Amino acid sequence: MTFDAEWAALRAESKQKVDMRLNEDESGVGGQGGSVNADLAVNQDHLGAIGHDAYGLRNRLSKEGDHARPSTFDAAIALTNGNFSSGSALLKVHDRWNTHLKTLLDSCAQISNHLDYTKSAHAKDDAQIGSDLISVSKLNEYLK
Repeated sequence: MTFDAEWAALRAESKQKVDMRLNEDESGVGGQGGSVNADLAVNQDHLGAIGHDAYGLRNRLSKEGDHARPSTFDAAIALTNGNFSSGSALLKVHDRWNTHLKTLLDSCAQISNHLDYTKSAHAKDDAQIGSDLISVSKLNEYLK
């Protein structure tokens, strides 16, 4: 299956699963009133899976994305030393590739780190809310 076909299938599937309505009630009228069911949810497993995929992509890119750099640089230097004008052009390609590769690596790391932080922060928030609820219920028992 090609990427485009797989992407189209996933988009169609997601539209069937989620019918998101922002700032409107069930009748389609905008505003604050009415009861609107929450229809967009992200759980910890989803965050973890995306973060793991971003980390794996970064690791693969750091190894495989740099595969041709040394030989490209050597070829650019050899062409430049041989007075070929294509040597400087190849060196520009080499430099651009390195710049874009580093940007992509940084982006993957940022996604992975942010999702790890988000997952950890939500777990701490859940634990805090749980302990607060227990404290409130104990207070209610004492007041009765």
